[in-house]
Amino acid sequence: MTPVEITLDVNGVARTCVVEPRLTLADCLRHELGLTGTHLGCENGVCGACTVLVDGASVRSCLMLAVQAQSARVQTVEGVAGASGRLHPLQEAFRRNHGLQCGYCTPGMLMTALELLAENPTPTEADVRVAISGNLCRCTGYQGIVASILDAAAELHEHMGTRPWDP
Repeated sequence: MTPVEITLDVNGVARTCVVEPRLTLADCLRHELGLTGTHLGCENGVCGACTVLVDGASVRSCLMLAVQAQSARVQTVEGVAGASGRLHPLQEAFRRNHGLQCGYCTPGMLMTALELLAENPTPTEADVRVAISGNLCRCTGYQGIVASILDAAAELHEHMGTRPWDP
């Protein structure tokens, strides 16, 4: 196969790669761009560890080809914290509420939760559980994860219209 040049807006920075047309977005992010926060678990789209946002929508980057993301805005877990390195309120809530243990599912959980909170800033516990139902965690039993997302939603809602963190 003939390699193809693609340009992606990754975490607000235009990035160009030359990739095989069959390369997944996950492999492009990890191996071509060095963004290893996107984890590969099952590589079948089942576990959610590889979830990233493409034009604001969560996608399983292990199932999407890099060429399909041409000219798209891709946000990975590396782009969640502010430019200063200060944690996003969602990341801080995960820390505060013990929303992670081994951390393998955490990037996918964070990206899924960001999409949820963008669409529904005041989710119920049921809303959160439905949103993360496609993300598998083998460690926590989900209690801390759900509590973290609800905590972040409350904090973000409290500061709506202001930016309590440095994007």
